[in-house]
Amino acid sequence: MTQSPADLKQSIMRIYNNVNQEMFEIGVKRLRVDIVGTKIVILAEHRRIPGLKALDMINRQVTRMTDVALLDENKQRLKESFEAGLGIKIRTVLKDYDPVQEVAATVVVLYEPINET
Repeated sequence: MTQSPADLKQSIMRIYNNVNQEMFEIGVKRLRVDIVGTKIVILAEHRRIPGLKALDMINRQVTRMTDVALLDENKQRLKESFEAGLGIKIRTVLKDYDPVQEVAATVVVLYEPINET
């Protein structure tokens, strides 16, 4: 990995947004990426899927189960896409989403720090 820090963050943002587009056909509103040692921290503002937003008011338990299933699939796709696109080995991807604020936090835990040059 021999990208400048700015280029690396742009690559991470592009991959993250592409995975979102593939899964939800909606891009993110705002993204921030920080790299700290063996962790990539991503904070993103998302648009809630309209159908889930409507269902939230009727039955939050159903949408919570759906959110968890979508998060699991999203984490797997992010892991595969980051490993392929950035050439890094990922230990795990942790992610949570607040549907009221439409904010997601993702922590990508690496086996080794990324060399930012």
